[in-house]
Amino acid sequence: MIKSHARFLPSLLSPSPFTSLLHYFYPSFVFSKPRQLDSESALYDAAIKILMRRAHSVHEMKQALARRCEDLSLVKNVMARLKSAGLIDDARYAKQFARQRTEGRKQGKFRVARDLRARGVPDRHIDAALEEAAQNTDEAAVVRQRIERKLRSFRGEIDDRKFASLYRSLLRSGFSADLIRRELRSLTREDLPETDPEADPL
Repeated sequence: MIKSHARFLPSLLSPSPFTSLLHYFYPSFVFSKPRQLDSESALYDAAIKILMRRAHSVHEMKQALARRCEDLSLVKNVMARLKSAGLIDDARYAKQFARQRTEGRKQGKFRVARDLRARGVPDRHIDAALEEAAQNTDEAAVVRQRIERKLRSFRGEIDDRKFASLYRSLLRSGFSADLIRRELRSLTREDLPETDPEADPL
């Protein structure tokens, strides 16, 4: 298939209404790697464009630049410039991330911590960010609201299976098992089915 359409590649790469046809002829991974850059100024400009789309942790930015430039010395220089200009800062990034996730997405501290670690943020910044977020967020109230909303959405009898599903959903959102069970008991006044928190992916 690729060979049979190779003669069309030059014309398809030029801006035209037919450019989108490339996705029918070639696998998406062929176009996934960004254009390689060989100068510090070009790499710095690329970094600025990346940050215009969304904030990045130091680790994320280093990975993004390394995909665009094989010269690690250029990557190192651009990273130093970004840090010096205050454009990447893990402490600030962690606080913004934690605030958005706890207040906006209503996620618990364990989920926030896990996602920040996945982005390469050091634990000291994660701990400080979660401590600040905790001052502005009542996790018990968030869990209670989510339980109430979910209970209203259930149809028919609320059996053990539905309780277990709700429990796992809250656990995946990053709330502690003890908090979830306490709020479920306070709202339902019923004994809850035993659920092994270790069996649920966090």
